[in-house]
Amino acid sequence: MKDNYIYVFIGKNSGFPSGIFTTLEKALEWIKKYSLSGILNKYPVDIGLYDWAVQKDFFTVENEYQKRSEFVQRFTCASMEHLHFENGKQN
Repeated sequence: MKDNYIYVFIGKNSGFPSGIFTTLEKALEWIKKYSLSGILNKYPVDIGLYDWAVQKDFFTVENEYQKRSEFVQRFTCASMEHLHFENGKQN
């Protein structure tokens, strides 16, 4: 089964996404159009990031607390593809 992904843009100093795109090209066009600063992350679809990272061997559960909801709901993964932008230009 092929993995599906979306691109999520989170603007500088924002806690929430301001754009979600089905292709990298559409995301880059929008970021450039408005000279945005922030991070564009590639997220898997129909799977939580925690489960995705475990399945891909990007994360290994080593402690019991890492199975708890408090951990899973805040989980992020450095192995996610991401791009940084400043004033519409990639850093």
